[in-house]
Amino acid sequence: MSTSRPQTILFADVSGSTRLFETKGDVEARRLIAAVLDALSLICQQHGGRVIKTIGDEIMCTLPGAINGLLAACDMQRKMARDIDFVRDNLAVRIGLHHGDALEEKDGDVYGDAVNTAARMASLAKREQIVTTAATVQGIGGKSPETRSLGRARVSGKLLPIEIVDVVWQEDTSGMTMVQSAIRLGDAAGHSAGAKLRLRHRGKLIELDENSEPYMMGREATNHLVVEADWVSRTHAQVEFKRGHFMITDRSTNATYVRIGEDDELRVHRDELHLRKTGTISLGQAVVLNVQDVIYYEAD
Repeated sequence: MSTSRPQTILFADVSGSTRLFETKGDVEARRLIAAVLDALSLICQQHGGRVIKTIGDEIMCTLPGAINGLLAACDMQRKMARDIDFVRDNLAVRIGLHHGDALEEKDGDVYGDAVNTAARMASLAKREQIVTTAATVQGIGGKSPETRSLGRARVSGKLLPIEIVDVVWQEDTSGMTMVQSAIRLGDAAGHSAGAKLRLRHRGKLIELDENSEPYMMGREATNHLVVEADWVSRTHAQVEFKRGHFMITDRSTNATYVRIGEDDELRVHRDELHLRKTGTISLGQAVVLNVQDVIYYEAD
C-alpha cells in the first residue's frame, strides 16, 4: 500500500554524457559516470537521504526536508568543482529538486506531484546549476543558501506556471556569469510582466504569453503547429516561456534553424535558444531551402 508524506525529491545527472561516450569510449565513459554517481550517492546519504535509483547518467534521491535537499545539492556541485579527477575530465552535473508530498511504495520507489516537479526542475537546470521551486526555499530562513529568481516555468499537471529559482552554491560568487547572476526572487515578475511572442506561419498568427503552455511544432497532427514535410520530425520543436524568456527547444533529427535579427542563421540541434527581437524559424532545413514553411517570430 502506498503512503504519502512530504519529502524532498532530487534529480542529478551528468552534463554532456553523450559527448563523453564519443570522446572517451564506452568503457571509460561508464567508469567516469559511475564514479560521479557514487560520489553523489554518498553526499545524499550524508544529508540523511537515500538513493531511490540510478538510470544511466542520472540519480534520483529523496531527503527528509527542504534544507537537507538544498545543502546536499550544494555539496554535490562543490564536490564536482573541487575533485581533481572530475575537474581533469571536465565532468559536471545539473541538479533539480522540489519539496512536497510524494507517494512512497513498499519497494521504496516514490511517485506523484513532487517527483514530477523535481524532474521538471532538473530538465531546466544547466551544467553546474541547481534549480528548484520558490516554494521549496520559502520558510527555511537563514539556513537556506542564497537563491536568484529565474522567473516562472510550466510544470505538467499544474494549471499555471510556478516560480523557480537558481540556488547559488559557489562560495565565491565574484566570477559568476550573467546567466548565473539572474534577477533576485521577487524581481522577476516585473521583468517578464507582459512578455509576448508572436508567431506567423502561412498567414496564421499565434500569440503566446508567459502563461501559455509549451507550443509544439512538428509533422504529427497532435502538434499545435503542423508542418507536413519529410524533413520535419513528428515532434520537432517547442517554444516555451521559462527562466524569464521565450525559448525554443529542438527535439528533432534534422535540427531547427533560427535567425535572430540580422545575425547569421543558427542551427539548433537537441538544444535550446533564447528567441530575441524578431527573426525566423525553419524546421529541418535552412530558410533558403524551406521558404514556404518559414515561421516568422516577434518577441516583446
